This record gives sequence, structure tokens and C-alpha cells, in this order.
Amino acid sequence: MCKVLEVSSSSYYKWKTKPISNRVLRMNIIKEKITFIYFSSKQRYGSPRITIELTSLGYQISRITVAKYMRELGLRSKLSKKFKVTTNSKHNYLVVENILNRAFTVTNPSKVWVSDITYIQTKTGFLYLTTIIDLYDRKVVGWSLSHGMSTEETSLAAWRMAIKNRSVQKGLIFHSDRGVQYASKKFVNTIKSYNIKRSMSRKGNCWDNAVAESFFKSLKTELVYGNKLTSKEQMKLEIFEYIEIWYNKKRRHSALNYMNIEEFNNQIKKYKNVA
Repeated sequence: MCKVLEVSSSSYYKWKTKPISNRVLRMNIIKEKITFIYFSSKQRYGSPRITIELTSLGYQISRITVAKYMRELGLRSKLSKKFKVTTNSKHNYLVVENILNRAFTVTNPSKVWVSDITYIQTKTGFLYLTTIIDLYDRKVVGWSLSHGMSTEETSLAAWRMAIKNRSVQKGLIFHSDRGVQYASKKFVNTIKSYNIKRSMSRKGNCWDNAVAESFFKSLKTELVYGNKLTSKEQMKLEIFEYIEIWYNKKRRHSALNYMNIEEFNNQIKKYKNVA
């Protein structure tokens, strides 16, 4: 091998016995950590969130360096893809004004809940996912995965889960689009007894419900797009894992300064106790 490469045998043995430098050793360790975090997140994390994870483990490293190492390792976070809106607002039910007015940052839990519905494609047909998110900590407090689009299967099912998981506070604003599932008498009459304020997006304006739209974009990017279509039963399991195990407990949220929901709530409790 030395003859072929035109290298002296003494140079080869000197290189072979030379100890690995601390810099190279640290780089190799960090690359191993990056790879572990990347696959632990099921390829959902890019360099910003991986940098935060490394920092939480005690490593001092910049996002630029993490991005460089990821390129060298051939690791890329899953890319986003556009998806169509499925809202059916062609109905004769009463709609309300947009009192939320894109005020997506709130200071207390159960002050504003936002809700929306999207479709999930499987190899055996569509499923419909309804979510209710508390803007305070971005937690999905209620959700429903259904075969149909009826009010009972979608908005009402998600609402019932939400009120079990988090108490309804006086003055709660419930914001949604103008879809029939939110405007129907069945849904309106159910939530009327909770004395909440209703808010709806303006017609054809998805930005009025940007947090709910952003959740669906993250879910489809990190779970659906780029993967093989699965059966409805398998997708139900994967949606449960994504929301309850990943999104609500482990995922680092940019809106929470890249903390996960538990870390965010613990920090708020600690601050209140000190104050």
C-alpha cells in the first residue's frame, strides 16, 4: 500500500501511532451526538433545534458548526410541502368576528384556544384530524382523528378531549375558521354553556389561524411527507405518537424559545415562585 501511494513505511507507522488530537476527538463525539439526536427526532430536527439539544447536554457549539457537520454527515431535516385547505364555509350558519386578530402570544393558559381541521392521506383513504391548541404553551389539548367530517366526529370530539385535559377559564377565546363544523348549532350549543368568547378567521384568510396551520405543516412535514403511505390503523398509531409523545412532550418549539412544553411550564412555575 505504501509503494502504491508512494509513502515511506516510516511515515505510515508514524501516522498510525500518532494519538488522535482532542479537537478531532471532540468533533467525532459531537458528530455522534448529532447523528443520535437527528434519528431520535425521526429526522425532524434541523441544525437550530439540534444545536439547542447539544447545548442542553453541555456542549458549546454554534448553529453554523452544527449545520456544517450535518452536511458532512449527509443529514437533512424533512422539507416542507404545500397542502391545500379543506374548509367548507359555504353554509347558512352564523359566523362571528375575528376578535383574536392574530394576537398569538398570550400570558396565561386557557386564555386562547385555536382549532382547525386537516386531511391525512393513507393508502386506504383519508382521515381527518381536528386539533385544539392552547396558545399559551402551544400544547395540543384536544384532538380527534376521524373517518368523516361531521361535527360530532371532528370539532365536538376534539372539544370534549380538550376540556378533560385543561380547565376552561372565564373569558377563554375559542378561535377557528368559518367551517360548518364550528358554525353548526350542535357545536355552538355545546360550548355556549362554558361562557367563552367566539372568534373566527376572515373568509379565505389562513393567516388569521396561523398557529393551527403551522402545526399541520409541521405534522405533515415531519410525519407524512416523504414516507410511504400506510393504512388508516397504522396512521392512527403514528398520529397518537406524534402528538402525545413527540409534539406535546419532546419537541422544541421556536415560539417557546426552543424549549419543549414541559421545560417552558417548569420555567414559568420557577419564575412565579421566585417572584
